[in-house]
Amino acid sequence: MVKDFLHEKICENYNDVQNWFKNKSDGMFFPFSSSYDIRESEFKVAPVDANLFPAGFNNICQVDQDSANEIVKKYFSENHQNISGMIALVCEAHTKNAYYWQNVSVLLKMLSSTGNNVKLAIPSEEPQSAIEVETVLGEKLEVNFIYKKDKQLLINNEAPELLISNNDFSTAFTSWTEGFSQEMNPPLNLGWHNRSKISFFNNYNQLVEEFAKVIGVSAEILKVNTIEFADFDINSEESRKDLSTKAEEFMTSLKSQYSDSNINEEPFIFVKNSSGTYGLGVKQVNAAEDILSWSYKDRKKMKAVKGGGSINKVIIQEGIPTVFTNEDETAEPTIYMIGDRLIGGFIRAHSKKGPRESLNSPGAVYKKLCVSDLKVRVVECPMENVYGWVSKLASLAVAQEIQLGSQ
Repeated sequence: MVKDFLHEKICENYNDVQNWFKNKSDGMFFPFSSSYDIRESEFKVAPVDANLFPAGFNNICQVDQDSANEIVKKYFSENHQNISGMIALVCEAHTKNAYYWQNVSVLLKMLSSTGNNVKLAIPSEEPQSAIEVETVLGEKLEVNFIYKKDKQLLINNEAPELLISNNDFSTAFTSWTEGFSQEMNPPLNLGWHNRSKISFFNNYNQLVEEFAKVIGVSAEILKVNTIEFADFDINSEESRKDLSTKAEEFMTSLKSQYSDSNINEEPFIFVKNSSGTYGLGVKQVNAAEDILSWSYKDRKKMKAVKGGGSINKVIIQEGIPTVFTNEDETAEPTIYMIGDRLIGGFIRAHSKKGPRESLNSPGAVYKKLCVSDLKVRVVECPMENVYGWVSKLASLAVAQEIQLGSQ
């Protein structure tokens, strides 16, 4: 298995790996939270999605939730040591999803462990009275409205010192984008109204080139080959033809790579909204010509965007079949980070999907995956695991996105 091979190579070069990561991350700002969907196949392990506003903290096992408090405190001591006043945890607006609010409840407890006063808030154009929401476990949460006045964001006329966002801002909140005085983590320009997936994957694949040299392996076993197709218009036959041509070239390149590496696997791809979340705007493609015969239902799926709007840029991405499959279900791990530190995760499983399909879709269930279960106890190699290092590389790619966005 490629994961076992990678583990051995990381252990053999453990000090070099640690020094490389320390040097690359020096001076970089890592967002408060992030999560990564990871695909492990027989021939590679790589992230296929990166989320800076993860909404599944409630799916992390209780042991990891408890131990995460110390990691959160350490993150704040390194990045927000001067914060002593109110923190606003900015949440998704207009949702009654009790599972989402359970996620918020877990995040609230983590942030409150810093000793700061943390208030839940959703964006608003004007002051409004607080509302009460209920989590799936029946916990009641007070949610305030946060609005802008004279370049400051306020909750009940009080200005938070720091905003931690769990709202992905798929749609730009116009009154906020004109600027405000407080710090926001992640920065507002990393919301999905502005962020593009290709930046992350380009950064990640470049980092993999360096990391692979450090441990002495082919970069291809950690890469997820990805290109962007701009000026996408699902309603234009010409645009779909151009996309099909680009997809054919991409798949031909993958076939050549697989042949050179003796990989006995027929390549397939995904076409994904380059600024999307929640598994929307994603279509599996097994043959490039299939794009030309997309049905009305298929084309409608490539219009679906959280918050409305339309898809005008997509990525074409190498599909990675998961090894976690049996007659009952197919699964993949998702890893959660605070800064550049692994805190936990879960297994996303689906009984209706195969090993080559996207599992981030209705019908998915979430199963326990504790960090302690992942640790491999090898003498003089106290690594988290291969998933952990893939996630650390991915978090570094995100840090590079933030650095570029601030320049």
